[in-house]
Amino acid sequence: MTRMDNVPGSATVDADWWRGAVIYQIYPRSYQDSNGDGIGDLLGIVNRLPYIASLGVDAIWISPFFTSPMKDFGYDVSDYCDVDPMFGTLSDFDVLLETAHKLGLKVMIDLVLSHTSDQHQWFAQSRKDRTNDKADWYVWADPKPDGTPPNNWLSIFGGPAWHWDARREQYYLHNFLVSQPDLNFHAPAVQDALLDVTRFWLNRGVDGFRLDTINFYFADKDLRDNPALPRDERNATIAPSVNPYNHQRHLYSKNQPENLEFLARFRSLLDEYPGSTCVGEVGDAQQGLELLGEYTKGDAFAHMCYAFEFLARDTLTASCVAEVFDRLHRVAADGWACWAFSNHDVERHASRWGLTPAANRLFTTMMMCLRGSVCIYQGEELGLGEADVAFEDLQDPYGIEFWPEFKGRDGCRTPMVWEASNQSAGFTTGDPWLPVSHEQTAKSVQVQEDDPTAILHHYRRAIAFRKANPVFGKGQIEGPHTSGDILWFTRQHNGAQVFCAFNLSDTPSHIDMPSGDWQVVGQELGSTGPMADKTLHLGPWQPCLLRLN
Repeated sequence: MTRMDNVPGSATVDADWWRGAVIYQIYPRSYQDSNGDGIGDLLGIVNRLPYIASLGVDAIWISPFFTSPMKDFGYDVSDYCDVDPMFGTLSDFDVLLETAHKLGLKVMIDLVLSHTSDQHQWFAQSRKDRTNDKADWYVWADPKPDGTPPNNWLSIFGGPAWHWDARREQYYLHNFLVSQPDLNFHAPAVQDALLDVTRFWLNRGVDGFRLDTINFYFADKDLRDNPALPRDERNATIAPSVNPYNHQRHLYSKNQPENLEFLARFRSLLDEYPGSTCVGEVGDAQQGLELLGEYTKGDAFAHMCYAFEFLARDTLTASCVAEVFDRLHRVAADGWACWAFSNHDVERHASRWGLTPAANRLFTTMMMCLRGSVCIYQGEELGLGEADVAFEDLQDPYGIEFWPEFKGRDGCRTPMVWEASNQSAGFTTGDPWLPVSHEQTAKSVQVQEDDPTAILHHYRRAIAFRKANPVFGKGQIEGPHTSGDILWFTRQHNGAQVFCAFNLSDTPSHIDMPSGDWQVVGQELGSTGPMADKTLHLGPWQPCLLRLN
């Protein structure tokens, strides 16, 4: 099945659709179960596509559904070109593609290229001996003379990043679980094989890719030790504070300069398919924005990337947002960011930042006004907080390893809540793979559809406002600036100009308006205008959106 508008030389395609797009992330295990086995699947997603389309988003991003032993729930791939039976079949995916496209939705899928499962046939062959055709497809190294690992690199999931393999009498690298060996991107055949995988899905009709751990593709050829990271530079953006991974500056285990050469090859392939795109996940606590700038500079590498600044634990203040953009302007002026407040790896932001409903609405409005593209995570549009998952119900190996100081990622991965009429909130007729949160059930889609004041409708209005004003999708930004708790900036595009101000606090505040003839817009989002004396008074968690006449 090949979409005609993805075929080279085909008719008009908006190749720039991704710039400023709103992308809805689906974690397939937890979205909708269609066969009663308690696990979400592709046909379940198909059943819910009309709902997603009703939000007004441009695209969906589906977390991995490839064949996998599920040690890391799909991020350990054993066959890149097939669907795991628990999610359905390739034919089911074709139905999903066709249905989504009919509804005007682009489809992006999650490519996990930095590592595979240890059950992938590539690794099975590579580990046989040191002379087979795929002997160098993974990162293998001899031990030190005393038998210890070749260097001091650490795994994000805890412990050394090296595992001894008795077959080859060597260590292999795993930046994540022991069962997730890292591919060796220094081997040209590995790059070629992964580009073949990419072409397989492009030919099938996908519109783009989310690239998992895009900065982990290459490791230092000389396997040099990472230096220690001073205590005052450590943060828990990428790994929990109790994880010694935070004690190193990961100078050699990731972020290698050769990555740009591979990204150029990847982009060249995507350019053969007009309108296809990619968004990279930059996993680095110290230089995420710098890498974003490198990887999205111009039109030769990734289209867009997201770093973790807005996925951090600390609540976003006006000064924090301004500082992020100031740094972005300095290190990624020619790049393109994709913003997210929540995803499948972090505590939901409603809980992480302790947001009231009013604060949640304001952050949503603000995000839809920022320069860049936007990812929203399933259930975010319902204002869902983090679910409380008991230790005995945990599935995430990350949480099991670091419990109780870090409870893992299951709390943001519990099943989507569709209705309040049964124990599984409409997710399944069976026993769900993770328990349904009954606190979340009270905020189900059905409940909110019937409540005109619900945040679900605010998300729809905010997305519609963004799409109705091209200045937000592709326009420039001047600022942001701060005045106390107020964040403000202007957006410009093709002669249009919009002034945006947000009171990021629960106390009233005010600023002086810039000169000009401004008209209030976005009243449906709670927007207010200036007083006669040109002073702008903003109530707690209130926005002001003004268009220059």
